[in-house]
Parts: sequence; structure tokens; C-alpha cells
Amino acid sequence: MRYGEKEIKEFDPQKDLEIWPNKHKKNYLIKITLPEFTCLCPRSGYPDFATFYLEYIPDEWVVELKAIKLYINSFRDRHISHEESANEIYDTLYNRLKPKYMKLVADFNPRGNVHTVIEIDSEKIKIEK
Repeated sequence: MRYGEKEIKEFDPQKDLEIWPNKHKKNYLIKITLPEFTCLCPRSGYPDFATFYLEYIPDEWVVELKAIKLYINSFRDRHISHEESANEIYDTLYNRLKPKYMKLVADFNPRGNVHTVIEIDSEKIKIEK
């Protein structure tokens, strides 16, 4: 197994999702596009592909970019639904970063004549703490 494969396979977001202190106290918006998300359909095992769009206004923490890349890549061999993957990623990032605002859009490539877009927005939904 190559070192990158090992990092992805063993990635644990609770210990490996590196976050850094936010040194800027003003409100500013961070936008991250993750165009190569992949996972496996829990029913068929066929690959699913998506582009994830993350935006957030940090409070005390920002996510390190290599760490989020590894986290997103850790889904590539998992059998997980569109809804479950989007919600798991949102919840993990929201709980680790505790941002002032966060929105995640998961835009899955069409498969079988179905196109799924999942949007989770902290201003549109009540976050359970």
C-alpha cells in the first residue's frame, strides 16, 4: 500500500482532521470546492461522484486544507448514501470547527437519470447541540 492510500484508509476525522486557530476576529467567508468526491452506492456498490461546496464563517477555528482533502478522500471505498455522506461531512466539520455559519452543498453526478443535490445550511436549519 502506498503512503497516500494508507493515509486515506486510516484517516480518523476525530484525531486527524487538523484545525488551526483563527487569528482574525472579523467575519469573513471561506469557500472550498471539493470536485473529486467519490463513494460507493450502499445497494449496488457502483461508484458515485460529486462536487462538494463548503463555505463557512469561522469563529475560533479554520480547517487545514490537506486535512479536509484526506477526509473527503476517505469516503472513496465506503458504501454510503448521498444523504448520509453529506450529513456526516457537515456534522463532522460543524462540530469540530464550531463556525459562526456553515453551508455544505453536495452535487452528485447523475446516475440512472437521477441527479441529487443536498444542501445543509446552518441558517436554514436548527442545529442540535
